[in-house]
Amino acid sequence: MRPLAFLFFALGPLVACAAAPPPPVASAAPAATVTPAAPPPATETATSTATPPLPPPPPPEPVPPPAPVSTSACNEQPPQDFLIRSNFLKEKDGNQRAIQWRTDHYGWFRPFGRPGPDAQPPSAFTVDTTFMGLPVKMHRKVVPALKCVEEDIKLTCADHPYTAHALAGIRFKNTYRGGEVTNHIYGIAIDVDPAINTCCGCVPPWNDAPACKRAAKTEYDRMAMPECWVHSFERYGFYWLGHDVLRDTMHYEFLGDPDRIVKSP
Repeated sequence: MRPLAFLFFALGPLVACAAAPPPPVASAAPAATVTPAAPPPATETATSTATPPLPPPPPPEPVPPPAPVSTSACNEQPPQDFLIRSNFLKEKDGNQRAIQWRTDHYGWFRPFGRPGPDAQPPSAFTVDTTFMGLPVKMHRKVVPALKCVEEDIKLTCADHPYTAHALAGIRFKNTYRGGEVTNHIYGIAIDVDPAINTCCGCVPPWNDAPACKRAAKTEYDRMAMPECWVHSFERYGFYWLGHDVLRDTMHYEFLGDPDRIVKSP
């Protein structure tokens, strides 16, 4: 064989391989399309509203001062019903019963009532004392009650100042008619400023006072004394004759139990 032919024979397969088209290359899978994530929906920004400042707390309510505490040496007691004039005059023997009770407790004013053994007149038991700085003669049994009234007036009537100018205590002559006996006889009644605290249901000159002529809702409006004085007297067994048909605004009489005036130790 000739060399050229031999070379052709040897290179034939290579030529054939070179001439053949290269095998198709598998195409790569198309890249996945990445869809960009949608942006989150826009959130509506709330309009910032400034919170108004809280109003300052109201000032604390003023604490009222404590009520005055009574340190009275006396028991509080009401007047006894059977000794009240408007009550005993309604009963057949009411006046005689009231006179006898006063006779037994305060002394015998002749000729009224039945005297006990060694009976003495009320004047034998009177003492000099003072009330609101003024001198007055009263039965010694009721003086402690009068002192407690004065203390109570000073304690509870400070907002209604009143200065008394004249007092009348025991009398030695009866000024009642029709078989009645005034409590002044027994030294258990006191009048305060008769000239300006009048008696519109009494005889002249008392019922001629200007206060008796003017219009008034109550008898408190016809006197110069403040109403709180009446309440202080009534707290310790006195009765204000302003409640009576006499409308005697000056007059207080002790109708409580004299044995219960002072607190027991």
